[in-house]
Amino acid sequence: MTEHPSTNTADAPFWETTALEDMTTTQWESLCDGCGRCCLSKLEDIDTGAIAFTCVSCVLLDTKTARCSDYPNRFKRVPDCLAITPEMARTSPWLPPTCAYKRLAEGRGLAWWHPLVSGDPNTVMLAGVSAATRVVSEEEVEVDDLERFIVNWPDEDVDEAGEGSV
Repeated sequence: MTEHPSTNTADAPFWETTALEDMTTTQWESLCDGCGRCCLSKLEDIDTGAIAFTCVSCVLLDTKTARCSDYPNRFKRVPDCLAITPEMARTSPWLPPTCAYKRLAEGRGLAWWHPLVSGDPNTVMLAGVSAATRVVSEEEVEVDDLERFIVNWPDEDVDEAGEGSV
């Protein structure tokens, strides 16, 4: 009996066959779609633990492209910058629902707009997932004013049809 091509793991992409912990650094890094949502300031309600996203970005995030302007040195320059780990992907409430790491940790697979699926890094923008042009740098905002910048879009998911859903 011949195995159906869609069930042949040799033909499946690495993110469907490799556990998060077993990915190479190159595989892991390629999962980031570059949306910039994880680089936004978030506020946590001390009583409920609820996370509120803002449209205020890390000082290193290029607000036009949603790419880190100094990725190799980000941990030196921004002490509270975090490297996402498999454990964080499974447990962190501050990762947006569109995050590839979170999606894979939840067993949802990569979305149609992810560059590894679409073959085009621009689909992140086309799908409305990117933070590019929708954010302001933390350099321009007083920390005490963060509540004025709370927005809902970073916590919205984009379903397989390409439409936002909450």
